[in-house]
Amino acid sequence: MAEGATRRTVLATGAAAVVAPVAACGGNAGGTSGGDLGSTSDIPEGGGKVFTDQKVVVTQPEKGDFKAFSAICTHQGCTVNRVANGTIDCPCHGSRFHIADGSVAHGPATRPLPAKSIKVQGNSIKLT
Repeated sequence: MAEGATRRTVLATGAAAVVAPVAACGGNAGGTSGGDLGSTSDIPEGGGKVFTDQKVVVTQPEKGDFKAFSAICTHQGCTVNRVANGTIDCPCHGSRFHIADGSVAHGPATRPLPAKSIKVQGNSIKLT
């Protein structure tokens, strides 16, 4: 320890150094609002795309009809990983959700994926 420094001073200074970088991250910890997700051409008709960083999945059940849902499975909180054959699929325990409304197609999940708000402007999809 430096001359004149107490153990309490060293611990407090060290804790501040650890907290400062965390506080600097700021922003939206959930990552689920106000972001540009990409182009409508990224979302296949009858399918969808998982945006892992934003924790959202966007689907296009019918041409020009875009839907968005939480990408967090309602069973045990895993992130869904793909959209295939009309369902949003969770890799952890096999839950599947309908792309049109997020309702459960196959358990063990018993609750639907919560809807998320998006805005389609031209070819751009944004979280709102």
